[in-house]
Amino acid sequence: MGSPVWGGQGSMPGPQGAAGMPGGSFGVGPRLDAISRGLKFLVVCGLALLMSLMALFVAWLTEDRSTRAASVRQELSAEAGGPQMFLGPVVLVPYTEPNADPKQPARESVFVFAPSVGKADVVVQAEERRRSLYRVPVIRSEVTLESDFQPEDLRAVLPAHATADWSRAAIAIGVSNARAALSDGVLETKDGPARLGPIELQHVLAIDAPAENARGLVGGNARALTVLGVNAAHLQSSGAFQVKARLNFSGAERVTLLAYGRTTAVTMQGNWADPGFTGPVLPQERSVTKRGFAARWSVPSMARTLGGVVDVTAMGTLGETAMTTELVEVADAYQSVERALKYAPLFLALVFLSYFLFEVTAGRPVHVAQYVLVGVAQLVFYLLLLSFAERIGFDLGFLLGGVATVLLLGLNAGWVFRSERERWRALVIFSALYAMIYGLLRMEDNALLLGALGSFAAIAAAMFWTRGLDWYGGESARATQGSHSADMQTGA
Repeated sequence: MGSPVWGGQGSMPGPQGAAGMPGGSFGVGPRLDAISRGLKFLVVCGLALLMSLMALFVAWLTEDRSTRAASVRQELSAEAGGPQMFLGPVVLVPYTEPNADPKQPARESVFVFAPSVGKADVVVQAEERRRSLYRVPVIRSEVTLESDFQPEDLRAVLPAHATADWSRAAIAIGVSNARAALSDGVLETKDGPARLGPIELQHVLAIDAPAENARGLVGGNARALTVLGVNAAHLQSSGAFQVKARLNFSGAERVTLLAYGRTTAVTMQGNWADPGFTGPVLPQERSVTKRGFAARWSVPSMARTLGGVVDVTAMGTLGETAMTTELVEVADAYQSVERALKYAPLFLALVFLSYFLFEVTAGRPVHVAQYVLVGVAQLVFYLLLLSFAERIGFDLGFLLGGVATVLLLGLNAGWVFRSERERWRALVIFSALYAMIYGLLRMEDNALLLGALGSFAAIAAAMFWTRGLDWYGGESARATQGSHSADMQTGA
């Protein structure tokens, strides 16, 4: 069985070298032939590294497509009303407070009276809205907000130097985007229903709740809530009472409730089968089926950290009680492709190593250019994966791209080595490699373990298959030198 050579299939083997030496693949002896094999292995390693760097181009393309998708989704989300956040009902009472400097005007602000108990029930109906290849879940939310106020809530002891203006008091709710209302909001009290609308206090009331980031966690810029309500001048002499607000809003991506009562209970249900529960407060109970989801939250007064009566400027901390349900894809196709690209160096190295072992064991040389083609095929696989994933999802995209690439690599092995045996061996080995990579991407918790074990198995197999390979040509060179000495002595 002949030895693989540096020049590949285009080399000119001969029985005798240019200087009359017994010829190897280069016609210069078996030691140089063995050295060429070692150099070729190093060059193959260099090609694997080069192809890994070229994979950065695919990573850049993936990032560009992901940015474009995020931009389109943001446009669709804004058109539908965007992520929605709800607060209330609470009682607002304006007050004035003398300035420490008599020459300065009195300070004006608003007291916020929280209900003793707040109950919210949200029913979500979601459907996907598409634009080109991109889609975003559009939400219709039917929200019922109840508040129970006790007499002591409204007769709370105010600071002695503050004067409350009960004639301008109001019962109010907060929404993140009032323009997304699908119908007029109604506030039901013991005096009957009343239509929610702009109130006089709106210009002094800016309830800022910290905005959620991509995972629904609080932090970053403040987010102002639009305030709607009804006048409630009679509340100064009122006893215990209950109010109920009914809202119907459109939105997109997620729905958030704030803990507006001293004790707040929230229930939410919808027809989305893949929700994500995020935010500082997670549901105590949740149920997710193929038909939809249901969740229940409870925020006691101790967790709310706000008193029953606070200045409006302190309401920003309510963002720490956000209860959020996201209606987005948990496994984003672009994120999955980006994760796959992180394993590109390992993947390319294993494929190149496999081809090198085929060459060694088959005893048929492979030109460096053919290794380059194998590497390019791997890069094209990632392009196929990206293009398929954004249309039919990552799993089917990986299956189609992987099957096409494995078949190509297997056929190429048969063409290069001119052997059906090598073709089938390549199909089996490369199928196992692609299955391992897919497992790495889907087994997030055990990805490191699977990758380490797979790499160890590949290196062990390489050591086993090359255990008898003469990398340095030591024994062959000594045998040749001994033959030369015998010939010289005979000629003498």
